[in-house]
Amino acid sequence: MSADFAFAHDTYISPFTWRYGSQAMRQLWSEEHKRRLLRRVWVALARGQMAAGLVTPAQVADLEAHADQIDIARAQEIEAAIQHDLMAEIRVFAEQCTVGGPIIHLGATSMDILDNVEALRLRQAMDLIIAGLRRCLVILAEHIERYADLPGMAFTHLQPAEPTTLGYRLAQTGQDLLADLDELARVRQAIRGKGLRGAVGTSASYEQLLTGAAMTAAELSARVMADLDLPEYDVVTQTYPRKQDWLVLNALAGLAGSLYKFAFDLRLLQSPPLGEWAEPFGRQQVGSSAMPFKRNPINAEKMDSLARFVAALPRVAWDNAAHSLLERTLDDSANRRVLFPDAFLAVDEIVQTACRLLQGLVINEGAIARNLATYGVFAASERLLMEAVKAGGDRQTLHEVIREHSLAAWAAMQSGAPNPLAARLAADGRIQELAPPGQIASLLDASHYVGDAPARARALAAKIRHHAGD
Repeated sequence: MSADFAFAHDTYISPFTWRYGSQAMRQLWSEEHKRRLLRRVWVALARGQMAAGLVTPAQVADLEAHADQIDIARAQEIEAAIQHDLMAEIRVFAEQCTVGGPIIHLGATSMDILDNVEALRLRQAMDLIIAGLRRCLVILAEHIERYADLPGMAFTHLQPAEPTTLGYRLAQTGQDLLADLDELARVRQAIRGKGLRGAVGTSASYEQLLTGAAMTAAELSARVMADLDLPEYDVVTQTYPRKQDWLVLNALAGLAGSLYKFAFDLRLLQSPPLGEWAEPFGRQQVGSSAMPFKRNPINAEKMDSLARFVAALPRVAWDNAAHSLLERTLDDSANRRVLFPDAFLAVDEIVQTACRLLQGLVINEGAIARNLATYGVFAASERLLMEAVKAGGDRQTLHEVIREHSLAAWAAMQSGAPNPLAARLAADGRIQELAPPGQIASLLDASHYVGDAPARARALAAKIRHHAGD
């Protein structure tokens, strides 16, 4: 890359330049990579035109020989004078190619080149995200299987509800991420380029160019796109349909939403009153500049912050698609220069961080058991109710008995006392008539009141391995 593009910290740079996202994703969205792809499309166009008898093998060979000689500094110099970035790159390429230079971009309009380059980059970026998501899913499947049987309290409305298992809770995330994987793969498979279709998509310039040649404009476009290994849309205007951008951003936002929920759940469960999960914490890591004891869930918070940003981006793509009036307008161009790089780098950072959190996830089984012992008896009272009714009790009467004891137990706990619910129920004569004290104590043990959660968790882990395994 040109020295002009080496960043320093004495001017604004994006956090995505160095802080968020992988080097592979940054390289993919770099100006240098973009210009290599531009030249790749120009070379493919020249090859197709050679097959049509419009250009010579020597001209194509000259373009191929200089395709990697990117000179951004020279392109910037030209662009400053002519105010057109693509024409600046064409002129740099032409300066380097004394034989092939005169036929670069023959018959094409800017978006014939730029939109095909964009589609190529979208596919490459989607491949990186999908690969990272697959790694996360494999790690997650291991946790689901390991903790499929470990009981703990489930929470609804952020209140203790009934027991679940840790593996089953993680399986909810796994199920969402599998849906995201399917959607990302579907959208990636559907990505199309513009093809070679001219200023408003009618191929008029190519029809004129190919007059008398043994090749049609449609055949030229198909040949070039096959060379690029990129399908093309059947119908385009000056651009490929901007709805494609919206579909890509939606898929990314869907993945960000799933990982947002996982990270938010982790933040809740890391809070000391629950203390069941925690981020890995480095031996030298500092949690707070003011409070040395702090162990903040900074990685989960970063994931949620970036995901919140990604969630807003589909609206920009929606506007670009909806406002691409008639055969096109240029009011999408400036925001698309940052829309895709920022979206993909943010999601890339979210996915990579999720993989690291899952790999090092700290599970406090003691805290899980403590919370189950504290709150599980409330949930297990449902078991007692079922058995007491089966023994001949009145369901409505017994429901009220358990409700009264439960409210009294909650009040006792709020004052700092241990949970007295099991003792209160075991001592109630209305319940003793229907179940002996020993059976009452057994029924109020919630540790096995998890239904088929373990089996469903294992089945989901197997599904993950089948669809996302390496």
